Amino acid sequence: MNRSLNRRSLICAGATLAATMSLPAWAQTPPTLRFAAVFSDKDIRADMMKMFAKDIESDFKVEVFLNSTLFRQGTELVALQRDNLEMGNIGPQDISKQIPAWSLLTSAYLFRDANHLTQFFASDMGVQMKKMVEDQLKVKILGPTFFGTRQVGLKPKKKINVPADLAGVKLRMPPGDSWQLLGRSIGANPTPMAYAETYTGLQTGSIDGQDNPLPNVQNMKFYEVMSQIVMTSHLVGYDLLTVNMKTWQSMSPAKQKAFQAAADKAIAWSTAEHLKREAELAEGVKRQGLDVYTPNVAAFREHAQKIYLASEEAKSWPAGMLDKINAMK
Repeated sequence: MNRSLNRRSLICAGATLAATMSLPAWAQTPPTLRFAAVFSDKDIRADMMKMFAKDIESDFKVEVFLNSTLFRQGTELVALQRDNLEMGNIGPQDISKQIPAWSLLTSAYLFRDANHLTQFFASDMGVQMKKMVEDQLKVKILGPTFFGTRQVGLKPKKKINVPADLAGVKLRMPPGDSWQLLGRSIGANPTPMAYAETYTGLQTGSIDGQDNPLPNVQNMKFYEVMSQIVMTSHLVGYDLLTVNMKTWQSMSPAKQKAFQAAADKAIAWSTAEHLKREAELAEGVKRQGLDVYTPNVAAFREHAQKIYLASEEAKSWPAGMLDKINAMK
C-alpha cells in the first residue's frame, strides 16, 4: 500500500515538474531588478526608465524607486557593489571617490555638449574608463544619462560676470569632494546639501544658490525661490545608468545584447528630450520672472581649469587623456 502511494506520489511530482518546465516563457515570472535614483517622477529620466522597462519586460521586471526613497543620495553605488541593488543611476562623482582617475570626468568645462559626452563614452578612452569600473567596482556601465548643462541659480540679485563675483556666495552642491571642488572652481563657497533639501535651503536663506540644469530647476520649482540664473554652462551634467556585475553576468550573451540595446535606445531618447526641454526652458524661466543672462564664460572656464590642474585630483588623471578629450571633434 505504502509502496503504491509512494510510486503514485513520485509520478505526480514528476508530472508537475514536467508541466512547470514546459510552461511558455510568458507564463513564467521574470526576475525583478530594483532601480534607485535621486531624481523625481517629473524628471525625463523617469520616463526613460519606463521605456527601458517596457523593452525588457519579457526578461525582467524593473521596480523603480525615485527621490532617494530606497537609498539616500550617494549610497547607491555601494548598494550595487554589495548586491543590495540591481540597477542604479550613479553620479561619476561617486565613482571618483573609489577610483580617483575618474575625477577627470567630473571636472568643469571638460565636455562641450551632450554629443561630445556621448562620443567620449563610445571611444576607446570611454571603454578604458568603463572597464576600470567593471574591474575595480564590479559594476557595469550601460551608458551616460545626460540631464542638461549646469547653470548657477541665485536668490540674491547681485550681478555675476566673473568668478570673483561669486566670492562668499553659499552655493549648494551635492555632498562629496568632487562636487565641492566644482563649486570652488567657479569661485563660489560650496555648501553640501541633499538635492531634496535644496528648495527649503533657498527658501530659508541657508544657501544663496544652487547649480543645476534648467530641466531640474523646472522639475523642482527652484524658480519660485530664486531671482536669477547665470548661464555659466560650467558642467555638462550626466549620471551613469548601471547594473551590478552579478546581475549582468547572470544573463546569457543574447540577453545582455538585448539589455544593452534597450538601454541605448532609452538613453538616446532621454538625451534628445533633455536638449529639447533646455531650449524651451531658456525662454520659459524668463517668463517666470527670473533674470537670465550669460556672464564672461571664458573667464569662468580659465579660472576653473587653473583650479583643477592645481588640484590633488589632477595627479591621478590618466596621462594625456585631458588633451585627447579636448581634441575630440
